[in-house]
Amino acid sequence: MKRVKKVKSVRFNQDQSCFTCCMDSGVRIYNIEPLVEKLHYDTDLVGSVSKCEMLFRTNLMAVVSGGSRPKFTDNVLSIYDISDKRKILQIVFASSIRAVRLRRDKIVVVLLNQIHVFSFPTPTQRLFTLETRENYKGLCEVTPLISAEKQILTFPGHKLGSLQLVDLSLTEISISSAPVWIAAHQAEIGCLALNQQGTRAATASIKGTLIRVWDTTTKNLLVELRRGTDPATVYCINFSRDSDFLCCSSDKGTIHIFAIKNTNLNKRMTLPSGGMLGKYGDSQWGLTNFTVPPECACICAFGPNNSVIAICLDGTFHKYVFNPEGSSNCIREAFDVYLNICDDEKYLQWSTALLSTP
Repeated sequence: MKRVKKVKSVRFNQDQSCFTCCMDSGVRIYNIEPLVEKLHYDTDLVGSVSKCEMLFRTNLMAVVSGGSRPKFTDNVLSIYDISDKRKILQIVFASSIRAVRLRRDKIVVVLLNQIHVFSFPTPTQRLFTLETRENYKGLCEVTPLISAEKQILTFPGHKLGSLQLVDLSLTEISISSAPVWIAAHQAEIGCLALNQQGTRAATASIKGTLIRVWDTTTKNLLVELRRGTDPATVYCINFSRDSDFLCCSSDKGTIHIFAIKNTNLNKRMTLPSGGMLGKYGDSQWGLTNFTVPPECACICAFGPNNSVIAICLDGTFHKYVFNPEGSSNCIREAFDVYLNICDDEKYLQWSTALLSTP
């Protein structure tokens, strides 16, 4: 039976232990290990939702309306306390919200040509605004952990293909630190990611053939990874918690896994470089990969015990285990249709402490 497409967007929380599912019928939150529905807000409370951001596993959730039955316009950010289903904060912007990122001490809101940074939770006030190039995808990531080595905010820079880094630890109200730029690609940036420690950034252009990993301190290129030779739309890039591996998803329906600490584990062409192969002979290809429904937007992240999770907009959940030594293919460990999963009282022990340890 063909599934009716109901999902508008999905996104992991900051430690990839849960994911949000935005729909015309409201918003759902799922736990990943085990896969159970933790929360279900229908349209009576939040309307149809286009974007949702969790704050780790706390009781706070940021929502932007969108779809066929919105409760608010798409320039309104609403913060909900999910422990008692009430809205605790609302901020109205001059234009549509492209993305929202939460930290325990800040809210980052991405508009088409601006990024606003707010202090959070109390008092909530605007710290500064950054002017940006047109950012239709709302590309922006922030180091999630307050205790991380570096507090980085990253997004596409003004120059085509560049990546801008802002050190949030050096910012004050109405003042941002001096911008730092990386010339990442010749084409427009199509996807980006930060590791948990804020020490590594990964970028892909709209061509989607290469993924480049950068040191956020030195701004040096650490490794260049080849997703493929055909152009593709890269949907998601994520680092493993220890930053030893990286995964990515694209519209080709393949989840690629790369080694970025021990790059000798990555596959390379056995034929000599140069000649007809040119630069492709020197490329580092994925350690391993697995497939999901093609041409279906999908996010991916690392789970426990060398696993990779893929969440697709067609409602499917995929879990594969890979060998970190790269000596075998991925093994499918779980498959499910998360839209068909109901909540389970056994696992409904949700944190209500705002500042609980993630």
